[in-house]
Amino acid sequence: MSIFQAIILAIIEGLTEFLPISSTGHLIIGSSLIGVQPSDFSKLFIVAIQLGTILSVVVLYFKRFFQSIHFYTKLFVAFIPSAILGVLFSDKIDSMLESPMTVAITLVIGGVILLFVDKWFQKVTYEDSGEIDYFTALKIGFFQCLAMIPGMSRSGATIVGGMTQKLSRKAAAEFSFFLAVPTMFGATAKKLYDFYKAGHIITTDEINILLIGNIVGFLVAILAIKTFIGFINRHGFKAFGIYRIIAGSIIIVLLAAGYNLQII
Repeated sequence: MSIFQAIILAIIEGLTEFLPISSTGHLIIGSSLIGVQPSDFSKLFIVAIQLGTILSVVVLYFKRFFQSIHFYTKLFVAFIPSAILGVLFSDKIDSMLESPMTVAITLVIGGVILLFVDKWFQKVTYEDSGEIDYFTALKIGFFQCLAMIPGMSRSGATIVGGMTQKLSRKAAAEFSFFLAVPTMFGATAKKLYDFYKAGHIITTDEINILLIGNIVGFLVAILAIKTFIGFINRHGFKAFGIYRIIAGSIIIVLLAAGYNLQII
């Protein structure tokens, strides 16, 4: 993987990780278009650059992360379902990741849901994600498990989950950002452990690529989060639904035309 390819993928990751449009689907198209070859390091890179996007959430919501112990316990409760299922069904999840068609179909289905989600869940009880109780956090955590289906979008699943529990659009989005921190940190730690367990050694060039990727992902994610919150407050999620349907349809067309799309 070249530095140029790493920067492009980091931009894609930073832009799409916190939006309900599936970073996986976009990385399929992006990596194929710029010629990234599947390898152990490229698979590590895609997961490891999430550390940069995690840091963007912590920086933007710095005060919230040091507000109270209840904040962390609620995040932990919401994190439990995906942590358990992730361990139990990791092989099945990996096998689904090998199917770009699964990603494409899920993108379209999720897009249709986002077309109507603003109308379905108009009643709001919680304007601040910090107001929710532990049981509500747990239920949102179960929605996050849907993101184990490639193309569903972790942020999309948790945001919709939050809105079903009567969180405002802004509160649901912010809780999704917060929940990303333990979820993505856990996924990154496991990937790094598996990488080293398999006997791989990261070269100096690869370390530089990881550093550059994390820095770019961090900066882009900050801009994406700020823009996203303002956009959904004004316009809701319909535009993201339309975008998902278009993106999924593009993947389907490319696959039908014989393009070899792969998740690196």
